[in-house]
This record gives sequence, structure tokens and C-alpha cells, in this order.
Amino acid sequence: MVLVGVISDTHDNLSNTRKAVKIFVDAGVDIVLHLGDIVAPFTLMTIAQGLEGIRVVGVYGNNCGEKLGLQRVAQGLGIELYEPPHELVIGGKRILMVHGYGSPDMTKSIVYSLARGGKWDIILYGHTHTRDRLFINGRLVLNPGEAAGVLEKPSIALLDVESLDARFIDL
Repeated sequence: MVLVGVISDTHDNLSNTRKAVKIFVDAGVDIVLHLGDIVAPFTLMTIAQGLEGIRVVGVYGNNCGEKLGLQRVAQGLGIELYEPPHELVIGGKRILMVHGYGSPDMTKSIVYSLARGGKWDIILYGHTHTRDRLFINGRLVLNPGEAAGVLEKPSIALLDVESLDARFIDL
């Protein structure tokens, strides 16, 4: 089993970020994927300090304005940070990481279209701040909800990439 911690839209809420990191560590995740809107470098530092020894991969979100600072901190801490979309393979599954684009409806439309296209086994997205877990043509589409707790109850997700089992965890 390859266990992935999935988080999005931390928006500099350090308290919830620390809660998420503790859950990931306690669950024994192999990797953490951040789907954007980390926002400030100090939030990225909080993530890295709590997940020492665990691979962290993230994509920028529309609220990540200080990209140079984020990239400098990421490089110094061994975090992989990319412009979305970003592809990777974990446990033999092709995964696409995006943040989102425009309105929540536009983001879902784009993500669901990507799932129907069939190139990826798993499509992970954020931006809408709303939990989402469904299968389209046998492909998992997952949004862990928002970690910040700004618009919705804060949550993250744990994903077993082999079984495609994903569950939400409230922060």
C-alpha cells in the first residue's frame, strides 16, 4: 500500500496546517501532495518541519503570490513545487495535480473533462474549497476540501493509490 496525504488551500492557517501534518505523520503517509494556495513561505516551512523525511510535492495556486519566496524555501527544504498542472507516478498510478481555474463550476468542468480523457488514473484538484470524490470512467477525481476552514469545514484526505480508496478527515 502506498498512502498519500492530500491537502489543499492552507491559506496560511498554521494551526490547521500543523493538525494536518500530525495526521499525515500519525497515519504513516509515504508522500504528501499539496494542491495549491499554500500562500506564504512560512506555511511551507511549517509543512516541511513537520514532515521531515517525507516527500512533499506541491503546485502553486492562484493565491500563491510570492512564488520566488516559495520556490526558494521549497528548494532549501527539499520540497518539490511546480506550476500546475503537474504529472507524477506513484505506486504505478499516473496522477495529475492541478489547483483550479476560475469559478468552482469551471474548475469542476475542466477536471471532469480531464478525467474523461483517460490519460491519468487519479486527478487531484483544489481551489473550490469543497470536498469531492468520484470516479469518472474508472478514474478517481479527488478534492480534499480546504485545510484553512475559510469557506467550509476544514479537511484533508488520505489516499491509498493502489486501491484508489480515499477518505476525508476533518481538521
